Amino acid sequence: MKKMFFPAVLAALSVSVFTARSATAANGSLAPHFKQSSYVNESVTLENKYVTMNFFKRIKGWGWGEILTPEGKLMAVMDHLGELMIRDQDIPMRFEADSVSRVRTADGESLVFNVKSVVVREMLKGTSFDNWMHYPYGEPAITGTVTITVTPDSPFVKLKYDLTATGNYYLRYLRGPWLKVGESSFGTKKDDAILPGVDWAIGDEWTSGSDFFKDPWALRVVPHPNKVSVPLMAISYEGDGIGLAWDPNAVAARWFNYRTQHPQPVFASPNFVDRMNNQLMGLMIPDASVEGHENEIYSQIAPELRIGEKIEFDAELWLSKGNSVDVVTDWVKRHGLPEPSAPKWDYRKALDLMAGAYNTNLWHEGHGFGVVQRSIDEAGPNIPGFLRRYMNENKKSQVVKELQAKIESLQPKEVPMVKIETPEQKKARQVKHGDEILAIQRADGSFAFEPDGRHYRKDDFKVATSFVEPMGLDGATALDITILPAMELLQIGKETGEQRFLDAGKKAIDFCMSMTRPEGGDFWETPLHAANLFAAGHAAIANYKAFEQFGDPKYKEKAVYWMRTILPFTHLWEPEEIPMLYNTKPVLSSSDWYFANWVRDHVQWEVLAVFAQSIANGIRWEEVDPEIDWMKFHRGITNAAIRWMNVHTDDNWRPHNIPETYDRYKEGAFDYCFPDTHNATTGNYGGMFIPPSAIADNIYYLLDREAEAAKGKK
Repeated sequence: MKKMFFPAVLAALSVSVFTARSATAANGSLAPHFKQSSYVNESVTLENKYVTMNFFKRIKGWGWGEILTPEGKLMAVMDHLGELMIRDQDIPMRFEADSVSRVRTADGESLVFNVKSVVVREMLKGTSFDNWMHYPYGEPAITGTVTITVTPDSPFVKLKYDLTATGNYYLRYLRGPWLKVGESSFGTKKDDAILPGVDWAIGDEWTSGSDFFKDPWALRVVPHPNKVSVPLMAISYEGDGIGLAWDPNAVAARWFNYRTQHPQPVFASPNFVDRMNNQLMGLMIPDASVEGHENEIYSQIAPELRIGEKIEFDAELWLSKGNSVDVVTDWVKRHGLPEPSAPKWDYRKALDLMAGAYNTNLWHEGHGFGVVQRSIDEAGPNIPGFLRRYMNENKKSQVVKELQAKIESLQPKEVPMVKIETPEQKKARQVKHGDEILAIQRADGSFAFEPDGRHYRKDDFKVATSFVEPMGLDGATALDITILPAMELLQIGKETGEQRFLDAGKKAIDFCMSMTRPEGGDFWETPLHAANLFAAGHAAIANYKAFEQFGDPKYKEKAVYWMRTILPFTHLWEPEEIPMLYNTKPVLSSSDWYFANWVRDHVQWEVLAVFAQSIANGIRWEEVDPEIDWMKFHRGITNAAIRWMNVHTDDNWRPHNIPETYDRYKEGAFDYCFPDTHNATTGNYGGMFIPPSAIADNIYYLLDREAEAAKGKK
């Protein structure tokens, strides 16, 4: 889905000029909730069973609106119908309309505002300012239409801005849809706020906060457009959410053969842009596609609008029941998941290339298979799981014959006696391990984070603590910190028949039931409570296993919820110049505060691991949650991973923490492996290389499902 289209109002329109209702109580005029605007007692309403939108007239024209749930809860104020700030005038110019037309078709109903930017000179004419303030512009800088459309059976409201510049102006900003969520109602309170791939705040947390980043990376109010994984913004409070979506590849403005301006999201909860008691989601130009110019509410390098230049915003807003995850999910249900890009190589060819790599550059004579980056000890005799199946299915292949000889060369000349574990011994071992887990479980069912103990992997936490602050507190807990031992307890209880392990696993999962943001998955190097994909996947699997064990539908519902929290981490669009469809963000934070930016960079191995673990547990998410096409999603992340498979002649990778690997990369030592990271703004890859077997496991599952489907059609 490289492009998403929001169609304009259809032809065959029935148009009538709307006569605004008067403000007398007798005819039921509207009293706005929002008081910080002029109002001349004229209003108009556009609504269906999902949303009510009231628009109001200012002193000089129609200019603002309120968005309410069907129950009357004020969700947001549309502060204006557009606003322009130019370099050579210190006062912004809002767009207002002298009249509004109601347009009805078989498909819906629209309000069409014929807007123009206010002329400051005219606004001051005849006032006490007239003789000492004189601005040079004597006509509207922008004219056009703003069309708001509802359809009877959809919660999605279409917003279309069709604007034209009347002269040559240097632009500080031009704002289109601009929603102040919570204004004149719940203010800065929220359940959560999500800008997918960029920010995920809950409760009193600030977006762009320094909880999970430190400056300058923390500020994400106007992010590079490529960093946004799903082109929408969402905020929720007390069971109601609001979303604003756009087409990130749309041309918002372009003159002649100059650079294209795309719609630029602006997101702040609380609204620290205006420093007011509300929350902001909006679209503007210019965009921040040059990373050095992110977070500019006022453009420092003002692009020029030319006379006759078109400026267009096409967007959708909608209300959802639930939280911001539900807002994201409703958008996915409406638009569907994008069709995955064709794989770089078809699945069988990709498997051939991987097997060939294990036969050549990933084979180390006398040591075994492995991706050797630091030490030859990284190679060993273990045979990648997929390779056994590949060899069994391709026995006549010369590559397979050579692989077989390599494997045999690793076998010891004298085979030692292997002690086979009896069922009793296995149970005793499992019970012992289960008791060790129970010994560290707390009374409420949770497990503690122990950065210097059982959670120690490397010295990231020590380094971050020594020069900045801890990334997580000793004794705290988070979703993944409790879910991982819970999964172990369920498995041990199931295999041993010991009810106490099942009860303890259930108690741990129940402890996590109130959680809504997946946290704690990359505990070894990232802030403990940052939104995390790995934690989402683990929690989905654990809850579904609990559903299978105990039969309580609440666990299935929570499994579906956690699986859907993977969506905000996943690129469901891609810019035209950089392939990144179905790339995923691992966590919305930095590593070690300053050493890696996971809002900028993708990581693919974690989502592959989640689906491989789901396969191992016999979970078919497309059957568990049929409202989302999880098979398409699985193909998407796998095809993306195949795109990541690196060949040194591509020359699109550089090392990170092991600079000496570059020479070996140029020699082809890592061909057909895939790297740790992909930069969303440059399109380049980096970091350590990962064995391709993780991709192969997912390919084989997809091939098996294709074969199963083909057999079912016969």
